[in-house]
Amino acid sequence: MSYKVDRDLRRMLRHQDLIESSLSFVSGSEDFIRENDIFPPSQSAEGVMRGLRYPNGTGVVAGVTSIGDVDGYDLVDGKKVPRPGRLFYRGISINDIIQQCIAEDRFGFEETVYLLLFGQLPTPPQLTEFQYLMAKWSQLPGYFSEDMILRSPNKNIMNKLESCIVALHSHDGEAENMTLENELFKSFRMVARTPTIVAHSYAAKRHYFDGESLYLHRPRTDMSVAQNFLYSLREDTKFDDDEAKLLDLCMILHAEHGGGNNSTFACRVLTSSGTDFYSSIAAAVGALKGFRHGGANIKVVEMMQYLKRAVRDWTDDGQVRDQLVRILRRQLGDGTGLIYGMGHAVYTLSDPRAEILKQFSRHLAEKKGMVKELDLIESVERLAPEVFQNERDTDKPICANVDLYSGFVYKLLGIPADLYTALFASARMPGWCAHRIEECCAEDPRIIRPAYKTISRRTPYVPLAERC
Repeated sequence: MSYKVDRDLRRMLRHQDLIESSLSFVSGSEDFIRENDIFPPSQSAEGVMRGLRYPNGTGVVAGVTSIGDVDGYDLVDGKKVPRPGRLFYRGISINDIIQQCIAEDRFGFEETVYLLLFGQLPTPPQLTEFQYLMAKWSQLPGYFSEDMILRSPNKNIMNKLESCIVALHSHDGEAENMTLENELFKSFRMVARTPTIVAHSYAAKRHYFDGESLYLHRPRTDMSVAQNFLYSLREDTKFDDDEAKLLDLCMILHAEHGGGNNSTFACRVLTSSGTDFYSSIAAAVGALKGFRHGGANIKVVEMMQYLKRAVRDWTDDGQVRDQLVRILRRQLGDGTGLIYGMGHAVYTLSDPRAEILKQFSRHLAEKKGMVKELDLIESVERLAPEVFQNERDTDKPICANVDLYSGFVYKLLGIPADLYTALFASARMPGWCAHRIEECCAEDPRIIRPAYKTISRRTPYVPLAERC
């Protein structure tokens, strides 16, 4: 035993030496990079549509889609004219989908998944069968949680989700079969499994990194996706109908957002190369993790913590306004000068998802005694546009986006911040899959390959012996 401990210690010290020498090598290279200015100058100065956006803020058209439509402005003579935002799934208004589910007091995420994947609303028998299949496929393959999640836990749930998605390729005998039938099957099976992977990954993280007890709950076949997520996540498996319905609503709102958002476009780019389903979906997860995309809801929660500490009276608009100014001036918050949850690439006057979450979260906020925090968030939404315009000397319209409220909703539901973006990924999965199918099974598939303008100078090769 003593020999094994000594051997492991020596191996660890050698590994630490290797890390330190590697970091030292990189540090020296970093100095060279800075001194020789190898990075190109401003992209916009070279006439490049940085971020694939035109100067007026509209996106460069890279393709066509019949899945989702994000509508936030009109184009008149090449200029953006602001208008209230609208969102459509397969041509159907998201507001109509939500209102009908509420009117009928039922869960709607599974219906939304069916609509996005199959292109039409299901009949009652079709929906019943689809709900059953989704519930059955929420179970993971045999020993998957033990082998892929418990044996290699990760502090970051998004990275764990990404690796698990790639690993599912090994459990699919038809992983490389890209017929429409197989792509549809893989899609709704992936939508069903993702929340379970997320819940089990978080259980492993709590146990191995936070020192908490380990519990894994198997999803039940008599529950909806939203119900099963809360059931699998909570130690006592308990939740009420208001909580499950609000989570279901949140998942519907996050299910799809057009082909041009970063993660969906990443999925389509990989798909266009002819790669497999799991590689394409994993790429979408990796893109969503970024703080400029899906990770923004966590940044909103962090920003609100700064505000709550800095503002003595949350009902005083003057105090809230002063602290928002400090955020923009990089004097408060994370130092980026960003008011997270405000502004969107498409929406100008309003984000319909934010409007819906704000409306339907109030009931649960009242029930849980969190109305004051919701009121503070609404104050940020109301005051931030004026503060932004004054500080940035612009008349550009700015509205709240869904991230301003989604983090609060997750907090209402007792969902840990570690899971915010992973839950977003669970909800967005049907949208990614639908776009994957549209790209993969197109009549005229072509690889997506934009150009980059090279600005490097031609330099001669210097023989190794002559370099100093």
